[in-house]
Amino acid sequence: MKLLLDFLPLILFFAVFKGAEGHADAAAAFATQHFGFLVQGGVVGAQEAPVLLATLVVMVATLAQVAVLKLRGKKIDLMLWISLVLVVTLGAATVWFHNETFIKWKPTGLYWGTALTFWISQAWFGKNLIQSTLGGDMTLPDAIWLRLNRASVLFFAAIGVANLYVAYNFSTSTWANFKVFGMTALMFVFMLGLGLYASKYLPPEEDGKS
Repeated sequence: MKLLLDFLPLILFFAVFKGAEGHADAAAAFATQHFGFLVQGGVVGAQEAPVLLATLVVMVATLAQVAVLKLRGKKIDLMLWISLVLVVTLGAATVWFHNETFIKWKPTGLYWGTALTFWISQAWFGKNLIQSTLGGDMTLPDAIWLRLNRASVLFFAAIGVANLYVAYNFSTSTWANFKVFGMTALMFVFMLGLGLYASKYLPPEEDGKS
């Protein structure tokens, strides 16, 4: 259930974008009729409609995601807070200015913000966020926790650059595919790599359990 809730905004963004992309003229007419008051000039073009509608949906979905977690008394993690701020501000700019560039920066802002938070927490406050998150499930030497934190900083910084490269060098459709499938795959591979690396330094009893 939590996994579905985590990925719901991303799934809805992709579904709405692809659906509107396949019926661009109808999507433009629908967006103009129902959301024209949110757009500078009041008219949405066929080229702009898919990303505009997908952006509106992901804004609502992310707000709903936070609201549901709050109502259930669940902790809202750092990445979701960063994502909420970025999707509301950059999403609003995308809709008002008819400019998809703003929302294309959202993944980069999220990943760079996460990398910066991981780095500042360790460098300035001596708090390792990877250890804070996973330390209750495994015991590792401090030096290994530090390496995992540094690897996370580098990974999130790099994936933010990758998003911009795709956004500025390929079509919006290609970027949407990369955002959903490419980034998800990269994240999965990275987390798997972290787990495999960490497992080499687990105490024997914990390694057996894992």
